[in-house]
Amino acid sequence: MGISARPFPGVAVRTGTERATLVRRTYLLVFASVLVTIGGAAFGMSQPGIMQSVVQHPFITMLCMFAPLMLALKFRDAFPANLGLVFLFTFVEGLAISPIIYLYGRTNPGVIGQAGILTASAFGVLTLYAFVSRRDFSALGAFFTVGLWVLIATSILNLFFQNQTASLWLAGATVLVFSGLLVFDTWRLRNVYGPDDYVQAAVAIYLDLLNMFLAILRLLGGRRD
Repeated sequence: MGISARPFPGVAVRTGTERATLVRRTYLLVFASVLVTIGGAAFGMSQPGIMQSVVQHPFITMLCMFAPLMLALKFRDAFPANLGLVFLFTFVEGLAISPIIYLYGRTNPGVIGQAGILTASAFGVLTLYAFVSRRDFSALGAFFTVGLWVLIATSILNLFFQNQTASLWLAGATVLVFSGLLVFDTWRLRNVYGPDDYVQAAVAIYLDLLNMFLAILRLLGGRRD
């Protein structure tokens, strides 16, 4: 489950050069994090014992995953330790989703690639929209954050009922919520974050992408089922 971190007080970007540097650093870190996650998932799938541990001990997995994330956000200015912590978080994230990727890879060949293409396409369109639009998207943050908490609560309830139709509806709602959060976080990258806030910006966008991908994967897999 992803989070969308709120901005820390800081110095806003003042010049075009600063903004270009911030955007470049942010997206380089996002794409590097995605590659590290892919590497973590591949490594996890090559180690059945790791996948079994992830499935049997989800709370320990979450602790191992979010501890470096919290440290990365806390020490976001401590280069290069901040990058190392981000990559540690994204690698463990890959291990955490490796059982899901393995399952869909075995039961629905090709669905992972389709989910990746759809996620990348949505990312491109929404990012372009957020950058070229002159609208103020500040109100989206509160709206979609509330939607995220509703999703979390509903997902917990569905764990007890195990309703397949409800799971697909939740996956669709997850795509909608994190699409909105991606637009909001991209708007913050352009208008709110300071020149050195690339770690926080990258983590927020990365989590939006990851949750969109997993929800799209669930939708495609559920449709085939």
